[in-house]
Amino acid sequence: MAWYLVEIRYVQEKLAEVRPRHREFLQDLAAQGRVAIAGPFGDGTGGLVLYQADDEAALTALIDQDPYHLEGVIVERTVREFKPLIGAWVPEAD
Repeated sequence: MAWYLVEIRYVQEKLAEVRPRHREFLQDLAAQGRVAIAGPFGDGTGGLVLYQADDEAALTALIDQDPYHLEGVIVERTVREFKPLIGAWVPEAD
């Protein structure tokens, strides 16, 4: 399993209508252990999600099911693999 940071920028006109379905989608994934943290940026232009997936292909298949993606709310999406090493949420290495 790998961690991925996914940053999106919104189409503002569609955001409010789709947001409840998007949040439900992320809450379901969080319950499955696939989303560690998610939220919008303070300026409201987009958001960031930390996902866990087997690989980038599996991640893409997963995030393509997001209502934001399906309903055209995302104007731009970037995906970067992330390797957490230090922090309160990171398990200690053996």
